[in-house]
Amino acid sequence: MIKPILDRVLIKMEETEETTKSGIILSANSKEKPQIAEVVEVGPGGEVDGKEIKMFLKKGDKVIASKYAGTEVKYEGTEYIILKQSDILAIVE
Repeated sequence: MIKPILDRVLIKMEETEETTKSGIILSANSKEKPQIAEVVEVGPGGEVDGKEIKMFLKKGDKVIASKYAGTEVKYEGTEYIILKQSDILAIVE
């Protein structure tokens, strides 16, 4: 299990559609990178660079993250991204 530290969040990107609404099958190269992810784990927060950081995200939240933020990791065959809470742009309700 991956457990983020400080103000880090572990997310898993949602899979993209393989076909368009009209039924056209997309190749892997033509698919857009997904923007909505699910929060898998959340760090405890605490003091980061002399500032107290409170974590407001929780496991299971659907979020939109900055497109090129974070570090991609592969663990037990699944791809995740570890990023700072501040790189999360919005919560999807």
